[in-house]
Amino acid sequence: MFVRGQLVLKLPEARVDELVEGGHGVRFDANKGTPMKEWLALDAGSRQPWSALAEEALEFVGKR
Repeated sequence: MFVRGQLVLKLPEARVDELVEGGHGVRFDANKGTPMKEWLALDAGSRQPWSALAEEALEFVGKR
């Protein structure tokens, strides 16, 4: 989904940790003051292919 112009994806917490540490985005904060563990707001300048991340997110939420 897009929120405030950013692609926001639900991924496993460990994957979000990896992407944040790699500088590809930040944990998504839904304006409640607490970043969400399993949600990533992808940085517009990230070189991570967004389509592959979207497929990863779809697979992750489909398992739930």
